[in-house]
Amino acid sequence: MKKMLFVAVLVWASVAARGQDTLRYAALGDLPLTSGQVLRDCRVGYRTLGKLNKDRSNAILFPTWFGGRSKDLVGNTAPGGIADSTRYFVVLVDALGNGVSSSPSNSPQQPFPSLSIRDMVNAQHRLVTEHLKLNRLFAVMGVSMGGMQALQWMVSYPSFMRKVVSMVGTPRQTAYDLLLWNTELEAIEQVRRQGLDAQAAMPVVNMIHTLHLLTPQNRAAKVENAEAYVADARKMRTQPDADDWAAQLQAMIGHDIYREGNTTPAGLAAIARAQALIVVATQDQMVNPAPSVELARHLEARLVELTGDCGHLAPGCEGKKMNEAIRSFLQEGQGAK
Repeated sequence: MKKMLFVAVLVWASVAARGQDTLRYAALGDLPLTSGQVLRDCRVGYRTLGKLNKDRSNAILFPTWFGGRSKDLVGNTAPGGIADSTRYFVVLVDALGNGVSSSPSNSPQQPFPSLSIRDMVNAQHRLVTEHLKLNRLFAVMGVSMGGMQALQWMVSYPSFMRKVVSMVGTPRQTAYDLLLWNTELEAIEQVRRQGLDAQAAMPVVNMIHTLHLLTPQNRAAKVENAEAYVADARKMRTQPDADDWAAQLQAMIGHDIYREGNTTPAGLAAIARAQALIVVATQDQMVNPAPSVELARHLEARLVELTGDCGHLAPGCEGKKMNEAIRSFLQEGQGAK
C-alpha cells in the first residue's frame, strides 16, 4: 500500500534511469527572501543528467514535489522519459525545505526563516545562472509543488525558458487546498504548543495527507482493505522531518503567482513568454484543478486532463497519456538539438 500510494508517481517514465548523477550542492551565500528575511549560507542540492548541446539550448530544470528529493525524479530522465537525458541536459533540483537543500532540519540558522515558492524559484535561478552558467533554459517542468514552481517561473522569469510543463500543480491555492494544507500545519503546530516534539504529529499528518491523495472510489480504499489501509496511512511519511514538512506547507499556503505582479490570469497571458502545457487530474482532491484549467484557457495553452479515479496520483495511473503529450509538446518546433 505504501509503495502504491507514494511511489506510484515515480513510474511516470521508465523505472530504469540512464545513470544517476551524484548529488551536488551549490553554495549561494545569503538568499534574500520574499518575507524580507535572509536565508544565510543557502545551499541547493541538485543532480545533472545528459549533456548540453553546442548552443547550450537543451537544458530542462525539474524541481521536486512536496517532500520529494531529486533522487526521486531520476526515473523520468530515462530514454523515452518526459525529461529524456539522451536528448536534454536535465537539472533535477531539491526545493528549499525538503531536507536536502537548506531546510529547518539541516540549517545552522535557527529559527529558520519562512519560505515561499517564489524563494525556491529564485534560488533555482541563481543555481542555473551562477553555478551552471546558463543564460536560458529550454524548459521548466514539475509535478504538484514542482508544478507550482514551474508556473512561478513564468512570472518571476518570463523570458528565461521556452516551455513550461505543470503536472497536477496550480497557479494559486483554492479555499479547499488551503483548508487541507492548514489542517496539516495545525496538527504540527498543536503538538509544538503542547511542548512536545513536532515529529509526534506526523502519524496524524500522514493520515490527513493520504486521505486526499486518492479518490473515495479508488480500489485501494475498498472496505476489505480498510484495516491495512488505515495502518499504512498512519505509518507513511514518518521519515521526513516535521519542521521541513511545515516549512514547505507554509510555502504552498502562500503560493499565488498572480500576487507578484498584482495581475490576473488574463494579465499573465499578456506577459508570459513561454509556451505552456498544463496537466490536471479532474478528480484531484489534493490540488484543485480549477485554477490550472482557467490559466490554460487564458494562456491558450495545451491542457491535458487525466480523468481516472487515482486523484492526485493520476499521473502514475495514466502515465502513458500524460507522457506522450509531454514528449510531443517538448519536441514541437526546433526542440533540443
